[in-house]
Amino acid sequence: MDIEKEINLIKERNKKVEADKAWETSIFRIGFIIVITYIITAVVFYFIGVKNFLLSALIPTVGYYVSTQSLPFVKNWWSKKVYKK
Repeated sequence: MDIEKEINLIKERNKKVEADKAWETSIFRIGFIIVITYIITAVVFYFIGVKNFLLSALIPTVGYYVSTQSLPFVKNWWSKKVYKK
């Protein structure tokens, strides 16, 4: 394989990695998962007879949101511990 082809393959791979990272950290993704989590939880709570199922569905939804906000902090702490940055 010639060098130019290898460079192009690396560039294409980098674009895919950047797009994947952007998706993982996007507000759209987080918001979409929050909405889906709320809807599914509310439906399940309704069918199992939870009183105030709409309000109760907020608990796991807020839990998910808080975890998405705290994970970058935990990831940075972990990286510093493991890789001694």
